[in-house]
Amino acid sequence: MNPSERLRVVVTGATGNLGTSLVRALAREPRIASVLGLARRRPGLELPRTEWAEVDLSMERDGPRLTQYVEDADAVVHLAWAFGPTHDPVATWRTNVLGSLRLFEAVAHARVPVLVHASSVGAYSPGPKTGAGVSESWPTHGWPGAAYTREKAYLERVLDTFERDHPQTRVVRMRPGFLFKAESASEQRRIFAGRYFPGALLRPELLPLVPEFAGLRFQVLHTDDAADAYVRALLRDVRGPFNLAADPVIDGPVLAGLFDSRAVRVPRGAVRGALAAAWRLRMAPASPGLFDALLHLPLVSTERARRELGWEPSTTSLEALEAFLRGVRTGAGDATGPLAGRRIG
Repeated sequence: MNPSERLRVVVTGATGNLGTSLVRALAREPRIASVLGLARRRPGLELPRTEWAEVDLSMERDGPRLTQYVEDADAVVHLAWAFGPTHDPVATWRTNVLGSLRLFEAVAHARVPVLVHASSVGAYSPGPKTGAGVSESWPTHGWPGAAYTREKAYLERVLDTFERDHPQTRVVRMRPGFLFKAESASEQRRIFAGRYFPGALLRPELLPLVPEFAGLRFQVLHTDDAADAYVRALLRDVRGPFNLAADPVIDGPVLAGLFDSRAVRVPRGAVRGALAAAWRLRMAPASPGLFDALLHLPLVSTERARRELGWEPSTTSLEALEAFLRGVRTGAGDATGPLAGRRIG
């Protein structure tokens, strides 16, 4: 972009985990003229040069308003995503896929110059759990057993066609690992463990043993570091996908060290069976298919983001997890509907 140019940015899903970090980062950036945050519910956040509007991507009737909101944008960042209900894949498809299609159509109609899309490591096909990690050229067919990974992979194909048909729009796809921060802890506890899971149980003195099983190796990133990468992608003339993650890779022994406990090898089939039973009984929102996807996700290399975006995470994966765990234990949250928490003490 021209150094003197100041961008008008529209952000969907602006009240979620990544959205709140991104709108704050954009509000601090002098090269951003204004931010319009789109969400289903207007938040209680007051930020410089930031306005809010209500829109529901899952609702076809909101399509005209969506087109209106992006009409004068210099860039659109698409973060909106529904993780559940996991028992109703039609509902998540309606929001995540059909809602994304509506947004992409609006971007094309308005000829918005830049589209930054929140993809995920979950879009990748199964791959290696060791080594330097796969590059952005690794196949993105997802894991077929989980709605989340199917939908992320499907949108990768949609964007392949979008880029071919609308070359005037610079498209960037961000593929981060798992994103954590203290303020998202209450939301993520509700998404993955259920709203009634007592966060106070996640204390070192209450977890003397941590299960370890084949395939339990994944990558984590603090949400604020991911937001920094998004801002850099907006302001630099780059295209295509970028992997985002921090070191070290998380596995059983690393988790055990985090809790000052001992890793114990267990059959992963037993873990999956317990999760599947809890999910079928609607005691746990995370599906067994998502557990399978976790075990098959490849490790990723972040070399391209470091080279082309000049990006470097400021927080280690352990520090990000520690912040998240503090947030779970204290009921941390933020002044938005999705991130609403319950402070303890």
